[in-house]
Amino acid sequence: MTQSPTGGSHVGTTDDRSLGQIVSDVSNDFATLMKQEVELAKVELKEELTKVGTGAGMLGGAGFSGWFVLLFLSAALMFLLDNWLPIEVAALLTALVWAAVAAVLAALGRKKLKEANPELPKTQQTLKEDAQWARAQKN
Repeated sequence: MTQSPTGGSHVGTTDDRSLGQIVSDVSNDFATLMKQEVELAKVELKEELTKVGTGAGMLGGAGFSGWFVLLFLSAALMFLLDNWLPIEVAALLTALVWAAVAAVLAALGRKKLKEANPELPKTQQTLKEDAQWARAQKN
């Protein structure tokens, strides 16, 4: 133990590494850190792209499915309603039903797209921490 100038005592530590070894260690640590940051960014980006892909897929599926449903069921419904109403009224009622279905599917797809966060918050936070760590290494 050594005596500090303020009168307290502390355990002295010495680093037997040369300057070259210290620089090498810091360089290796930095390289490892950068590899981990890239991997984290990949994982986060994949998660966000999955959300975007799901939302876009839902919107595309809604449009494609809506087209065929509109086509075939509309014809069937129009012919069914034609038994009680003029064909023009039957066609209008059928169109209103499918407009409501399309609106619901579009709203669900938009919601999924809004849930995506392309800013990669975890990566941003760890990069800030890495910068603080690097600054501390300089001192």
